[in-house]
Amino acid sequence: MPSNFALRACLPVASLAIAAATFPIAAGAEDFPSRPVHMIVAFAPGGTADFTARVIADKMQKFLGQPIAVENKPGANGAIGAEYVAKSDPDGYTVFFTTVGAVAINPALRSDLPYDPLKDFVAVGKAAVNSTILVVNAAMKVNSARELADLARRKPNSITIGITGRGAISDLGRQLFEDAAGIKLQGVPYRGAAPAMTDILAGHLDGLFGDVPTVMAQVQAGKLKALAATSSERSDIFPNVPTFVEQGFAGVVGDNWDAVLAPAGTPAPIVAKLNAALVAAVNDPEVRTRLHNAGTTPAPSSPEAFDTYLRSEIARWGKVIRDKGITGE
Repeated sequence: MPSNFALRACLPVASLAIAAATFPIAAGAEDFPSRPVHMIVAFAPGGTADFTARVIADKMQKFLGQPIAVENKPGANGAIGAEYVAKSDPDGYTVFFTTVGAVAINPALRSDLPYDPLKDFVAVGKAAVNSTILVVNAAMKVNSARELADLARRKPNSITIGITGRGAISDLGRQLFEDAAGIKLQGVPYRGAAPAMTDILAGHLDGLFGDVPTVMAQVQAGKLKALAATSSERSDIFPNVPTFVEQGFAGVVGDNWDAVLAPAGTPAPIVAKLNAALVAAVNDPEVRTRLHNAGTTPAPSSPEAFDTYLRSEIARWGKVIRDKGITGE
């Protein structure tokens, strides 16, 4: 057994060792950022997520004092970009601009997912919401989700609804509506929302669950009817469109949201700096106007609030996907 004197003699050495180990982290956090930050978007350039990320990043970099380089790494419903960030150094210089699919839906769809959203990332904060709206061709003689459900009961499996990806919000929204209304719709698969929109406008497809940025222009032009929103509250873009819940379809709730994550192990002071820049950027009047004009609703949050929300979303969508036996493409 070492003597008390020996133990006391070791204490300063131990304290110095601990200080030496923690000092680089503290110093790094204090100096962060000292070089450009890379924001990974797991979708192709030109889409809604890419646009939103670039608008927010452009303003965030002014608050951080360093450039933010937005990089696109599309594929596998966000999994390719997510894996890249998960394996990056946890130093705050690589962050993930994600949507609901990559981190809340993919875990239940894919057993071979190369990352765990709760273990491999730390929440920086929620950024925005793209409410999902059920739209139909303007020539259809229905004006609400209730009227569409009534028509579907009279003509089972005759109403065609576009699916822009197995397990995507468009697909899950349709299935939740079918369950709540006790109806069966005919799902028609498409490679993305653009060809589905083309067919709806041409009268070859009856409807689609699409996010507001996708359907906004055609609804405003009177070429599509917006019947119901899957959001828990009415979209601020379409305040006159009632939610499914308001129309009596409990459980038909689901938003396509955007958020920022960092690799697990990123020091809390760095996460706090990133969050402060994110919140300030999203609350900037110019940014809010640009997002709103594009159909996106600003929705910034703290890291803690988004962590809680993400866990609830993973649990909720996991149950829906397991209960319905949905598998990934």
